[in-house]
Amino acid sequence: MTVDTESRITSRAQRAAQLLLLRAVAVYTFVGLAAGLFYREFTKANGYPEGLMGQLGLAHTHILTLGLIVLLIVLALEKVFSLSASRLFRWFFWTYNAGVALTAAMLVWHGMLQVQDLESSKMIAGIAGLGHMLVGAGLVLLLLSLRTAIRLGPIAAEPARQGS
Repeated sequence: MTVDTESRITSRAQRAAQLLLLRAVAVYTFVGLAAGLFYREFTKANGYPEGLMGQLGLAHTHILTLGLIVLLIVLALEKVFSLSASRLFRWFFWTYNAGVALTAAMLVWHGMLQVQDLESSKMIAGIAGLGHMLVGAGLVLLLLSLRTAIRLGPIAAEPARQGS
């Protein structure tokens, strides 16, 4: 395999990872904004006191921060460091996204119960805790991918020293 062919394969894999991240960012943007709209309309429809914060209001910001902002940062890191070259990158992506989805779903579920003044169960807290653990594990995998990418990345040539 020539260097040019190897470079094109790496380039394709990196572009595929970037597109995957971009799609995920787009989905999280839509879902996060929809969660904000749902919060506003659901609380209004149920006579929930305005300004009283609950779990449902947190879903909007959690989805936008963990989904949109974090994955935009990962997209930039992918562009610079080719994180997807590490086997751990795919593990990061799917573990992290499963955690964000689970956490967001439990925030919405628990928040809807709060707005309707219904009793919550320990099961919701347990599943939300699992979501948070998956997010944490995903972040550890991201850091390991970044470490691998930095270690295996090309070493820049030292700048030529100029005489005094």
